[in-house]
Amino acid sequence: MITLYGANLSPFVRKVRVFLAEKNIPYKLEPVNPFTAGPEYRKLSPLGKIPAFHDGTVTLADSSVICAYVARTHPLPALYPAAAADYAQALWFEEYGDGGLAPIVGGEIFRQRVVMPLLFKQPGDETVVQNAVTEKLPPLFEYLEGQIRDGALLVGNHLTIGDIGVATQFVNLRHAGVAVDAQRWPKLARYLASMHGRPSFTAVIEEEEAGLKTARG
Repeated sequence: MITLYGANLSPFVRKVRVFLAEKNIPYKLEPVNPFTAGPEYRKLSPLGKIPAFHDGTVTLADSSVICAYVARTHPLPALYPAAAADYAQALWFEEYGDGGLAPIVGGEIFRQRVVMPLLFKQPGDETVVQNAVTEKLPPLFEYLEGQIRDGALLVGNHLTIGDIGVATQFVNLRHAGVAVDAQRWPKLARYLASMHGRPSFTAVIEEEEAGLKTARG
């Protein structure tokens, strides 16, 4: 069986979990705290990041690499478009999530409101959070608002890695108590409600919320 190594609240671990769920591929999640992972874990993930992945004789690290591998080994349902332009767009939106949203959502908001108090037992810096919410997120949201198709997806008429890569970041925003203003960004709010309502997302979100509730007491 496939083994996925990582922590529940990681948007990148979640991206792979949702990807596997959409393909109905069974796997085992092996918990790994990236802040305390030792040299043994670096044999799986040389940069020490999560997730890592093991499938038979194949060991991989990085969520994008893992999803690309799974797409080749389990082609259906296709989560990467066949047409070249759509394929590139799907990869772009995945990168928009990984490289555009994640540094703000995870690095500034989620870190201060969730990681610092729960993992490091220190108060977060709310000034950092408010600056991110009021100054840094709105341009990112505006872009997505203009990109969501009439069919409520980012690329074509079918779910793609781009949708998963974007929507996973917003789960961390949700965990941090920040919601998308539906009056200001109605298409984005509807899109996220639809994405997070998919069984693949709902299962992991509920699992994570239960864990957070326990951790917060």
